[in-house]
Amino acid sequence: MADRRPVETLVERDDGVVFCMRGAGGGDALPHDLVHALVEQSLGVPDGIWGCVADGVVWGSMRHVTGRQPPHAGERSQRLKKERAASIQAAEALAELVGRLARKEPVLPGQVEAAGHSPDALTAASAELAVAERRWASLAPGDTWVVEWIRPAAVRRGGSRGRPPAVPVPRRRR
Repeated sequence: MADRRPVETLVERDDGVVFCMRGAGGGDALPHDLVHALVEQSLGVPDGIWGCVADGVVWGSMRHVTGRQPPHAGERSQRLKKERAASIQAAEALAELVGRLARKEPVLPGQVEAAGHSPDALTAASAELAVAERRWASLAPGDTWVVEWIRPAAVRRGGSRGRPPAVPVPRRRR
């Protein structure tokens, strides 16, 4: 796409299944999937985009790379998407809000109060996102950035077998 480098995220779930996700973003702006990973981690969101991936959701932008998927993985993914539709929408709104705050863009009246997180937590998350934006902009084409998404402790599901729940790795293509 003009002015935008495609971004690929390599995802390894705690069950060892690996996916490649091609996502929106690139150029100097943080990719959308990376914004979610950083915001959801910073604010302890257990059931946002990355919590869903850790639990078995496979988005349309994800391509299976390696590892044996559990039986009925497709059905589970569809079921989780339906069950968590409200959480997914909330995660989208939260990522958008924190992104706007990080870029010092205006937000709608009452949007901060309705976000479900304290203004201080949102301010801290937006500051972290602003730092990440600068780090992203400094990467050269082909560079990688490894981010470990760790499920908030209060809602861990199942054993991790020593692996992190999900590891998004944004990559800029040359």
